[in-house]
Amino acid sequence: MAVPEKPLLYSYFRSSCSWRVRIALALKGIDYDICPINLSKDGGQQFTKEFQTLNPMSQVPALKIDGITLSQSLAIIEYLEETRPTPIRLLPEDPKKRASVRMISDLIASGIQPLQNLDVLKKVGQENQLAWAQTVISSGFAALENILQSTAGKFCVGNEISMADLCLAPQVANAERFKVDLSPYPTISRINKTLLTMEAFQVSHPFKQPDTPPEFRAC
Repeated sequence: MAVPEKPLLYSYFRSSCSWRVRIALALKGIDYDICPINLSKDGGQQFTKEFQTLNPMSQVPALKIDGITLSQSLAIIEYLEETRPTPIRLLPEDPKKRASVRMISDLIASGIQPLQNLDVLKKVGQENQLAWAQTVISSGFAALENILQSTAGKFCVGNEISMADLCLAPQVANAERFKVDLSPYPTISRINKTLLTMEAFQVSHPFKQPDTPPEFRAC
């Protein structure tokens, strides 16, 4: 009987989208290998023909699993949830809560992160990057903080971890990287603090990856 191939994740240590998927894999207890894709080296390894055959959008993450290759972090997480619902569910059974999880996930994954990613920052110019990132993250966090007032318990939606939390922690890390003042967002900060105590978030952290540069490993 053939042994299934171990899943292979194409990832970049500092990619918040990749981190979402690494958290999901850790929570699901899925053993996998990593193929680092350096977004800065050699003009960006995501633009090589080899990688573009895996993801024509030239973005990480991409995941080879079950004989297919998936891109887009939320699609990957939902596939993992549908094919491996245990030991931890990432989408609630209740349809209203499930809709809230997807709403928060999309807010972060579509409404905040893309506006401050590497491609956009290059276009706004070096001298404008910090102010731009701070503005778009703060605007998104103001909306998110408001939404969390009605959905949050211990986590983003009630007291069970979900896909929304997998999006939240990496985006808070982005905010900290760009020196965003988090004091106006106490709910976001509280949930993030709880998430970072969990093993799945720690082992998947950007500073603990195979491609993490030595200067970040010391942090």
